[in-house]
Amino acid sequence: MDPATLVGLGLAFGAIFLAAILEGADPMSVFLLPPILLVFGGTLGAGLAGSTMKDFMAVMKGLPKYLTAKVTPPDETVATLVDLAGTARKEGLLALGDKVRHVEDPFLKKGLENAIDGTDPDELAEILEAEIRAFKKDAKVSSKLFTDFGGYAPTIGIIGTVLSLVHVLGMLSEPDKLGGSIAVAFLATLWGVLSANVIWLPIAKRIDRIVELEAARMELAVEGILAIQSGSNPRLVAQKLKALLPPGALVDKAA
Repeated sequence: MDPATLVGLGLAFGAIFLAAILEGADPMSVFLLPPILLVFGGTLGAGLAGSTMKDFMAVMKGLPKYLTAKVTPPDETVATLVDLAGTARKEGLLALGDKVRHVEDPFLKKGLENAIDGTDPDELAEILEAEIRAFKKDAKVSSKLFTDFGGYAPTIGIIGTVLSLVHVLGMLSEPDKLGGSIAVAFLATLWGVLSANVIWLPIAKRIDRIVELEAARMELAVEGILAIQSGSNPRLVAQKLKALLPPGALVDKAA
């Protein structure tokens, strides 16, 4: 599990409310149910209106996997592929059967099983690349929805503030209540801007980054699987895969 998003959200909210305390404000005063319901309910509703029920439910169901995703270091994938290349070079593809059963990555496992079964290399590459495209397309739906949330939330917050100010204008005959009422009116704007920039947009960025890393690892796996299938020398496989790694990635295990 990579806790970056959960830690980041906690740090952001902590900094905001700590600043409020240092300013002498009561941080609990912003937790009023009406503006929170209006902003979050309105944002989710607007997002749903611009999507489909199937996509919306799929995104909500899949959100935890993005927030808690474990990012596999690319050097681990390289090490696994080079080890398998060595076995295939010495004993043949069929000898990989036992090792493949212990591979945890479902994408890599599926590709290796197809290679062992004798799938044509061009067809295998096409199958795996199609799966990568489908993975990116599915994740793009999730990212777009949260980006949309980030766009709707501030505007809905302003709508909430306007509604509250309309109510405040009806209290002009009670000036002693105006200050508190105006302060409460702006809570909707606060929650709209805060939720957009501390919750929705960071989650969208998180999804984009997780997909970028996972897609790069899957593309690395495709190259390794095809090299193994062709019977390439393990050292050449290692060199080829190292060349595909991002700058700074460690590949000591694969050497």
